[in-house]
Amino acid sequence: MAKLRDPQGGCPWDLAQDFSTIAPYTIEEAYEVADAIDRGDMDGLRDELGDLLLQVVFHAQMAREAGMFGFDDVARAIADKMERRHPHVFGDASHGDADAVRAGWEEIKQAERAAAGDADSSALAGIARGLPEWQRALKLQARAARAGFDWPGPEPVMDKLAEELEEVRVEFEALAVAPDDAGARARLEDELGDLLFVAANLARHAKVDVGGALRRANHKFERRFRAMEALASAEGTPLSERTLDAQEALWARVKDAERSGDG
Repeated sequence: MAKLRDPQGGCPWDLAQDFSTIAPYTIEEAYEVADAIDRGDMDGLRDELGDLLLQVVFHAQMAREAGMFGFDDVARAIADKMERRHPHVFGDASHGDADAVRAGWEEIKQAERAAAGDADSSALAGIARGLPEWQRALKLQARAARAGFDWPGPEPVMDKLAEELEEVRVEFEALAVAPDDAGARARLEDELGDLLFVAANLARHAKVDVGGALRRANHKFERRFRAMEALASAEGTPLSERTLDAQEALWARVKDAERSGDG
């Protein structure tokens, strides 16, 4: 990476980058790691972990050039942090179950923020704003739950989900009456946000990983849609040239084939 970033003979593209332009690639590579794991592709995982490591090296090299820190500093900092946050392994603290360890981790993080001069004492302090919003929603909900602000179980969350869905329906109807009303569109966006927030909360209560569940839903949709396209092509009429009812019939055939084990 130092050679790629060398002003004399380095790569023009690499030289043109900075932290902000590389950040999206870092996020993308992390998702590709998750995708390889989800697919059980260990060769792919090896390659994707290398790509993700390259992102760390890239950021560290740019920081070294600016006289801030280098790769060794990054590695040393995370090693120190892991020791500090695992006193039950590296210190004299007693072991607990996974929930106890997580609670202790959060207490240590809060103490670290206070020691660093962070005056925010809220239970929600320290949740990164750069997270995907569904992930940030889960973290906000989990932190609030640790303070006792949580539904007692999934049933009231499902009731709330139905309530939010009805509010979305009302706002869609209002927008249909006044499609150019900016206020109506803003209210619809608010209600859709509430619906998604509650859906994430329901997944949390079910102990279901939202990202993993959505990835599986995406994969399922893609698999079935591609199968629809293949069926339509085999019958001589492309999918795009069929009516919606005909497309729905193909979708039902694909689902039936999957259930019977033929797809």
